[in-house]
Amino acid sequence: MPNFLPKQVQNLIEELAKLPGIGPKTAERLTLHLLKTPENEVRHLSDAVRKLKEASHFCLICWSLSDTPDCCAICRDDSRDQKTICVVEQILDVGSIEKTGYKGVYHVLHGAISPIDGIGPDELKIKELIERVSANPGNVSEIILATNPSHEGDATAIYISKLLKPFDVNVTRIAAGIPVGGNLNYTDEITLGKAIEGRKNF
Repeated sequence: MPNFLPKQVQNLIEELAKLPGIGPKTAERLTLHLLKTPENEVRHLSDAVRKLKEASHFCLICWSLSDTPDCCAICRDDSRDQKTICVVEQILDVGSIEKTGYKGVYHVLHGAISPIDGIGPDELKIKELIERVSANPGNVSEIILATNPSHEGDATAIYISKLLKPFDVNVTRIAAGIPVGGNLNYTDEITLGKAIEGRKNF
């Protein structure tokens, strides 16, 4: 990083570069852009980031986002099929599944098992899923494993299915139709809907 830049500019570049998909050069461009942006617009950005942390919570049931400290709108909705839990990797995957007309509830893992990236089962919300099933015997009839169709997603699905074996619950995996290596967030709702409808025992 150029050392002729003021310390506060260097600090922002370093912080932005920590964000996923943002390299040092992009961080520099964003920082210089913010320097040229009117102060009120920068303040709006700063307020939005601050409020994001202050007003957003993780649902204590499914680990998706919630506007309340306890549980999200989907988990609170009595019209949803509470006995069917769709397990996804990321929060944005919930939105993708919602477009298909799915009426069950969710469990967000916050990633997938990836030893090469140092992500093991303990870094994910797998233990919380097992506790959720074991704490409600008979109240969960199906777990849909909707992890991404990748090596990491498949490994995560296999791992979870083994942990669920002792429980009286039907474990299914979303059907083929989504390309291997694909991402649920970029899959159209028709393809994803067919994958949900064509799920099979895992």
